[in-house]
Amino acid sequence: MASLLEEQKPGGVTVPRSPCTNLASLVSNCEPLCFLLLASGVKKKEVKKETGLGLSIRKADNFGEWYSELVVRADMIQYYPISGCYILFPWTMSIWKSMQDFFDAEMTKRKVGSCYFPLLVPYYYLQKEKDHIEGFAPEVAWVTKAGDTDLENPIAIRPTSETVMYPSYSDKIKGHRDLPLKYYQWSNVIRWEFSNPMPFIRSREFLWQEGHSVFATKEEADAEVLDVLELYRRIYEEYLAVPVIKGKKSELEKFAGALYTTSVEAFIPDTGRGIQGATSHCLGQNFAKMFEINFENEKGEKAIAWQNSWAYSTRTIGVMVMVHGDDKGLVLPPKVASVQVIVIPVPYKNADTQGIFDACYATANALCEAGIRAEFDSRDNYSPGWKYAHWELKGVPLRIEIGPKDLANNQVRVVRRDNWEKVDMARDNLVKQVKDLLQNIQQNIFNVAKQKRDACIKVVHTWNEFVEALSQRKMILAPWCDEEAVEVDVKARTRGEMGAVKTLCTPFDQLELPEGTKCFASGKPAKVWTYWGRSY
Repeated sequence: MASLLEEQKPGGVTVPRSPCTNLASLVSNCEPLCFLLLASGVKKKEVKKETGLGLSIRKADNFGEWYSELVVRADMIQYYPISGCYILFPWTMSIWKSMQDFFDAEMTKRKVGSCYFPLLVPYYYLQKEKDHIEGFAPEVAWVTKAGDTDLENPIAIRPTSETVMYPSYSDKIKGHRDLPLKYYQWSNVIRWEFSNPMPFIRSREFLWQEGHSVFATKEEADAEVLDVLELYRRIYEEYLAVPVIKGKKSELEKFAGALYTTSVEAFIPDTGRGIQGATSHCLGQNFAKMFEINFENEKGEKAIAWQNSWAYSTRTIGVMVMVHGDDKGLVLPPKVASVQVIVIPVPYKNADTQGIFDACYATANALCEAGIRAEFDSRDNYSPGWKYAHWELKGVPLRIEIGPKDLANNQVRVVRRDNWEKVDMARDNLVKQVKDLLQNIQQNIFNVAKQKRDACIKVVHTWNEFVEALSQRKMILAPWCDEEAVEVDVKARTRGEMGAVKTLCTPFDQLELPEGTKCFASGKPAKVWTYWGRSY
């Protein structure tokens, strides 16, 4: 990375000063001079051979500890003195920004306005929608003092922004010409009460995108719910290379105060747990009634507005790490990797070191000029092996090595991070070959993840089959009567050390449900196929 290198050249590529002028090189190559220089107080630069970079815990041995070690070792986060809060470093924020750039462009196409609403929520705002706030009550953090003075009324720190934004919506919307009103913002959120924090997955403070829109009709609101949900699927599948299932949440699992909730659901094969990836809610008219978001329709009559809210967070990054990471470190899909290609010189003794470095610089520069995010690791106090391990840990999709043989043959050695395949490529047509290879890597990472996910899906019809699949840590698809009492009963019957089972979602893509099919849990007539499992 640029901060670790020595000299910046045009095109964003970093190179060292010529090795021929490096004093340490003179010392190592000129033994008669060596004693004189060292005696004069000049020390030879030490080449670091021990990487000390490898993970100490295997993914299959202890998933939780592997994950916690990886996100720190890969320089994604640092733990903070307040439990559940983390410092996010550039390697993480670059991934987040790639998703932001995609989403911002899509919001512009849909004429959704970017905005920002305050972090602090008046107490009486929260009291307006009691059903909603009851769902968040244990998680709300309150400001009760200013210095040594007690506040007359406590102020909440937003757990979500419905109650922050909707009083303003009420002021802005008067007639049908003011609709639709569609805003979104990038912000942080505080949700305090939870156990077992996990970076990105369960944290007290996290970053997210949230959108809030208002329509004249339910049909418009319904259409937007699915449109935004498709954007969330694209973020996961097209950018993060994580397969997800689109569906509707049960009444028990829907967002507090919503008419209905849709979601994209991911699955972590190594733990046998589902994870809610993002949500798009139709809020119906509940919040509009509470916050008096009314409008005069085309007939001159007073009407109540229909509302949606939708969000995804930095949890996306944690899901990506969990799904793709291995015992060597991160495996980053090229679309979200801040460095897509790392170029590493491999000089041997008596090799044309300057020629190798020049070739590395030219290669990285050509890739950068073609729009590929490439860097040249020119540090001369780290061995090539140390650099390999360093960039493998950070998940860089493609490594290019240039040594004496490559220089002589006008070629490079290319190594993939996703499957470790190595191939020699001619430098003359390298840019096109690398572009094609990055696309192939992106697709292959997704294909491998989907194959693993699909192998974990188990279709069952009876309670005994359900219990057996659960013991195998499967994502279970079962016929269900769609009754809340039955879901509560399933949770109670499966509660244990691993946690209770719940519905993940009822997928939009339904299997055929033959007449007479019974609910796996109650024996009543089944209405839908629904995914069940333990979850984060």
